[in-house]
Amino acid sequence: MIEAEIEKALEIVRPMLALHRGGVELVSYNEVTKTANLRLSGMCVGCPLSELTLKGGIEEILRAKVPGVERVEAVS
Repeated sequence: MIEAEIEKALEIVRPMLALHRGGVELVSYNEVTKTANLRLSGMCVGCPLSELTLKGGIEEILRAKVPGVERVEAVS
């Protein structure tokens, strides 16, 4: 399943976020829009750099590691 592939790729990201007392969780994946919906946690919530982390970091890693993911979106 693609969700398992996404989780595996998120394991690459989680240690980096943990250094800043943050985290990320897969909420859902939409096969139609090819979008992974993620929830940031910890110090990532409300951080002014969270959008950059999401789009410039997490999205790039997921797009490279998981065929079928084209976008990531933050959900609360």
